[in-house]
Order: sequence, then C-alpha cells, then structure tokens
Amino acid sequence: MSRPISLGIDLGTSELKAILLEESGQVVAHAGARLSVSRRHSGWSEQHPEDWWQACLQVLDQLRLEQPEAFARIGCIGLSGQMHGAVLLGDDDRVLYPAMLWDDSRAVACAEALARDYPDFAEITGSVPMAGLTAPKLLWLQHHEPQVFSAIDCVLSPKDYLRLRLSGERLSDVSDAAGTLWLDVARRTWFEPMLRATGLSLSHMPGLVEGGAPGSVLDSRAAIRLGLPAGLVIAGGGGDNPVAAVGIGAINAGDGFITLGTSAAIVAITDHAASNPASAVHSFCHALPERWYTMGAMLAGASCLRWVTRLCGVADEQTLLEHVQAAVPLEQTIARSLPLFLPYLAGERTPHNDPLLRGGFMNLGHDCTPAMLGYAVMEGVGFGLLDALHAVQSAGASVEACALVGGGARSAYWAQLLANILERDIYTLHGSELSACIGAAKLGFVASGRGSALLQSGMPIKARYVPDARQRAALRARHALFRGLLPAARALHG
Repeated sequence: MSRPISLGIDLGTSELKAILLEESGQVVAHAGARLSVSRRHSGWSEQHPEDWWQACLQVLDQLRLEQPEAFARIGCIGLSGQMHGAVLLGDDDRVLYPAMLWDDSRAVACAEALARDYPDFAEITGSVPMAGLTAPKLLWLQHHEPQVFSAIDCVLSPKDYLRLRLSGERLSDVSDAAGTLWLDVARRTWFEPMLRATGLSLSHMPGLVEGGAPGSVLDSRAAIRLGLPAGLVIAGGGGDNPVAAVGIGAINAGDGFITLGTSAAIVAITDHAASNPASAVHSFCHALPERWYTMGAMLAGASCLRWVTRLCGVADEQTLLEHVQAAVPLEQTIARSLPLFLPYLAGERTPHNDPLLRGGFMNLGHDCTPAMLGYAVMEGVGFGLLDALHAVQSAGASVEACALVGGGARSAYWAQLLANILERDIYTLHGSELSACIGAAKLGFVASGRGSALLQSGMPIKARYVPDARQRAALRARHALFRGLLPAARALHG
C-alpha cells in the first residue's frame, strides 16, 4: 500500500477520539465522541462497554465520511485507553456487568484487605492495592455479586473490549495489564498469586503482547461494518499514559511529563521497574519493550477547575482564567492571605493512597472572589503534583524538565504556575491533546513493520516556561500551609 495510514483510537473516560496518521507523522484528520459516566451510588463510577463500541463506530463513520481517500488507505490500527477498568465477560463474550472505572472507590475495604494479607506483593505488582486498580474491584464482586463473579470467563481492560469487537480476540498488552495489580511488572507476565488472592486464575486473563507487537487482526464482520479490508493488523497498544508518552516521544530513561486532564499525573520513564509502594508510587510497564515508568497519580486534576467554574456560576473555564490572571498576576509575589485548596474531590492516590479523602477551601474571607478561588484551585492541583513529584523522586526516578499535556496545558497561566511550584522547566507541545491517539497510531505502524523512526520523533514545542525565582519563597511557604491542612482533612472521615 502506498502512503499507508495508521488509525489510532483512544478510549478516554469522557471522550473516545480517533485519528488518521501518515507515516511522516502528520495527522490527516481526527474526530471524537463524548461519553458519560454513571454514578448510581456514592463512590461508584461505571460505563457500559457497548457505549464505547457505539462511540467508536460513530467516530470512524465520521472519519470515513470526511476523509474517504485517507480512510481507504488505513493499513493498521493502534489502541489506547483508560486504565484500571474491569470489563467482565461471560463464556460467550457477553458483558456481565457495567465496567467499573479507574475512579470507582467501592473496593476500599477490599484493597485494604489485600494490602494487609499480602504485604510483599506490592514489590512485584508495582503498586500497593488501591480501590481504583482492577484487582480489588474483582474481590468486591466476589463478595457482593457472587452470581456475576461465578459467571466470569474473562476480565478485559477497557480498550481491549474495543479490540474484542474489532477482532474477536481476547488480548491485552503489558502496559495496560500493569495497571490491574495482577502483573509481575519486572517480568511482564501475569502474577498468579495475586490472581488467586482475588478468586481468579490464569484462565480468566487474556493473552499478553507488547504494545508494538501485532496482537490481532480486523475480522470480517467488523471489516464489513467499517468499510475496511479484513486482516488489518491491530497493535497491542497500551494504557493511556504510556501510549501518550509514545505520542510525545517520551520513550527513554530520564524523559518525563505531566498529564493535566480529568485526573493528573507526573510520569518519569525508567529502564527498570522502580516503585515506592509506601508512598503510593506506581511502577508500570511502558508500551515499549524493556522500558518502564514511575508515576505519581492524582485522582482530580483539571476537573477541579471545571468544578469551581460551575460552583461560582462563571460562564466557562476560560472566563474564570481571565479573571484569575487579572486578580492574581504571576509577575507579583503570591499573597500569603489567599485561600488554599485541597484538590481531593475524588480522593487521592500519590502519596496519600486515601480514596475517602475529600477536598476543601481554607482561609476564606468576605473579600474572596471567584478569581481568588480559581487561583487557589490551580495552585492546589500544583501542590498535589509537587507532593507526587517528591514521591516519584523517592523511588529513585529522575525528573527534570517536563512536558505538560492534557486539557490543562491550554492555559499558559497554569503552565507558568506549575513551573514556579515544581521549580522545573515546563514546556507545552503542539498537538499534545491528541498524544494518546498519536501514540496508538505509532504503535500500529510498528506492529505492521513500518514507522519505527516515528518512535524517535516527538512533538514540536509550543512554549517553554521557566521557574520564577521571585515566587519561590512565597510558594514554598504556602505549600507548607497546604500540607498542614492534611491531618484535619483526614480526620473528617476518620
């Protein structure tokens, strides 16, 4: 095929996106479809896998309609997706239960039980048991939905359900599998003792491949529906964070980046498995062989800004940002009297590992304005990332200058504030909002035997933000105050 196109699909929590990528690295077209989350009980977070498939069909139909010539040149497919979800299949591939997502916290007690009963497993699985990871969710099901649990024939990660619908095959990759707590992260194989601890066996797990391996092929049924030739190779793909790393070119030890989307994370690429379970630092497999990454994760990131925008009745986030920039210019020393914000609206992972922790404002006064609250929220997310950075460093990972990706990267103000707080150079990238799609498409090319040079290419730098030394003392003092609020926040659910 001359000038082949790779189709990259990224299944996010709030949106499914897809792109058509040339082997040169040029994005020919992209499209997206929104997704909703069901929260039928407090702490629950679910989606229906069928909705993912329908969103995928909608997006691919749109690309075929808008770019028929490029769509006809699709020669391979790559997948990326939200991690830690549990898709439960019966022996006929029927979905048995809504997919429990990464921010579902119903399995808190089960996670605590796994940590208590199997304290040595964390060094092997790369993480301490947390409610958001996949394994505790299955233990919860065993206790609370025994009929569903007994009918389980296979457990898939979210993006691998799309692969099942595209290829008919049950298969996953090591980077997504690392987020389940069932993987021996250093060996990149399933870890049977943890499977047994959650009532499962190897027979319940899909096969495993590396992210750039040719994992499966498009079957005839899906090919007819999509208007594509059967037999197209589908790469192993990976979880959204490691695949986004491939997209921006963060593939070597020492590379690092920050994601600031619905959740937030700081990621450092390593050449070995390096975790610090005591500080809730994850060590996961990268989407490329012989590479890993160490990650500090926050459960609420840019979603905090969306929340405070609604809370204050401001028209949209951009309007609130404009108010913040006018009221709290970063060229002036940050006032100690400004409100403080704990960004734990959905609990927290790194370094606190407390899904029941909740957020809050402190130091409010009659003079507080929406702009002051908006600033406090952005600063609070920055302080949370600083705590995560310290935890990642405690695992031995090196974090220097960081790319900033995700929806929060659109704000130059927030990027500069993060540079000041983290005391690191921060740079944004052109096209980073599609980084997971681009990474998936790159892996598709690799799986088809082409495009290996693409892995070495990053994205053009959009802007660079250098820490302002004039803000260092004030921000360090405010971070100390921020940290001092944690015991009170924990006491509220103690």
